[in-house]
Amino acid sequence: MARVLVTGANGFIGSHLVRALVARGDDVTCLVRRTSRVDRLQPLRARLVYSDVTDPDSLPAAVAGSQLVYHLAGCNQAFRVDQFYRVNQQGARNMLRACAAQSTPPVVLWVSSLAAAGPAPHGRLRTEADPPVQVSHYGRSKRAGEQAAEEFADRIPITIVRPPLVFGEADHQSLAIFRPVARVGVHVVPGLGRDRFSLIHVADLVHLLILAAEWGTRLKPAGSDGPSSPGYYFAACAEHPTYAELGRMIGTALGRRRVLVLFTPPVATWLTAAAAEALSRGSRRPFSFNFDKAREARAGSWLCSPQRAIDELGFSIAAPLADRLRQTAQWYRENGWL
Repeated sequence: MARVLVTGANGFIGSHLVRALVARGDDVTCLVRRTSRVDRLQPLRARLVYSDVTDPDSLPAAVAGSQLVYHLAGCNQAFRVDQFYRVNQQGARNMLRACAAQSTPPVVLWVSSLAAAGPAPHGRLRTEADPPVQVSHYGRSKRAGEQAAEEFADRIPITIVRPPLVFGEADHQSLAIFRPVARVGVHVVPGLGRDRFSLIHVADLVHLLILAAEWGTRLKPAGSDGPSSPGYYFAACAEHPTYAELGRMIGTALGRRRVLVLFTPPVATWLTAAAAEALSRGSRRPFSFNFDKAREARAGSWLCSPQRAIDELGFSIAAPLADRLRQTAQWYRENGWL
């Protein structure tokens, strides 16, 4: 049994991770903000500690005594670019300083994003050895957090996992893809629809996070000799559908015989982003789709290879994509989300 701290524990991935850690017998503490909803965490046998990665003074007490820290706290929606960096870079540095100050620093499992590495080079699967090429403010801020981790790698054992699109039960973002298919049988594909995407179900990602925390190689200190890729792992299932194919698979998961796939011209992506930005600022609430996400959507295929995790950690996907989509659709229906 390990003493574990999970930041971002109230989020979609975080709550699934906490459930898995509690089930395996770990002593889990959840770092959450005072304003966070914790209804997913309350039924679990986990302690709550109120803190914020942007408040460095609140972190030492939260980290104290932890043997392992899963760092999931991050910002993926923001009105201003500096908000991304405040959480994803400076918040990362604050957490690392608190870990480094412990007499025995904990192992840190860092959850980053494929956006920190960038889209697939020339349509092939991206590997950990490929140099990062970010295309969005979000991706650059996540890479800045990774670089902060590299700065502390001589004092803290750190491993970083970069997930692609994550979906599964209780996810609001993938719900936005399921809902129009469920309601009217329509799936809108921005642009020409030839690009392919890596995905992973949240249960498979959680499995990889636990494996990487226990057995993963650790980051090399910044500026050390040799390749900088050790300590990084990509997460993905075996299938890499186009967005159109994903819509049809979701239709099958929902029991629909036919899904109408509507292809929109590339300019429609930017017009939709402009409208979303205007509505977001009018409502003073950041939307999941905006100019930053439009840049990612128009950047080509987002493909990554999980081969390193397979070879080094024995990672495997528990169920094919079609089954995972059906499992997700069933949860949405049983819980009244569709």
